[in-house]
Amino acid sequence: MSANKPGNTGITRLIKAFGYSMRGFASCFKSEAAFRQEVAASLLIVPLGLWLGQTGMERAMLVASWLLVPIVEMLNSAIEAVVDRIGPEHHELSGQAKDIGSAAVFLAITLFLLVWALVLFPHLINNP
Repeated sequence: MSANKPGNTGITRLIKAFGYSMRGFASCFKSEAAFRQEVAASLLIVPLGLWLGQTGMERAMLVASWLLVPIVEMLNSAIEAVVDRIGPEHHELSGQAKDIGSAAVFLAITLFLLVWALVLFPHLINNP
């Protein structure tokens, strides 16, 4: 579906785009266990990041570094869905696409851990 169909302008386009986004969230939540786990973790991590950050910038970095994880997970899930749609047989490029998507999720998690470590434990990089 596309919110950019002829006649979909202004607020109508925004409302339809919002509906498609909500449908995407629901689909990912229903079909992807990793995404459900990340949503559950968000219920703890986001408030914790807001509480632990001492400045607005720290809070933003802590929360944003986490929110990048489910964003990348959703993109990975979209890649997997397209690859699976093409066909069930194994193909080297299909496996490569899925592995690259998985690597992107891994990097997002690594970034999250690095940001939290550097923000919460600045003494790790600041020598006295």
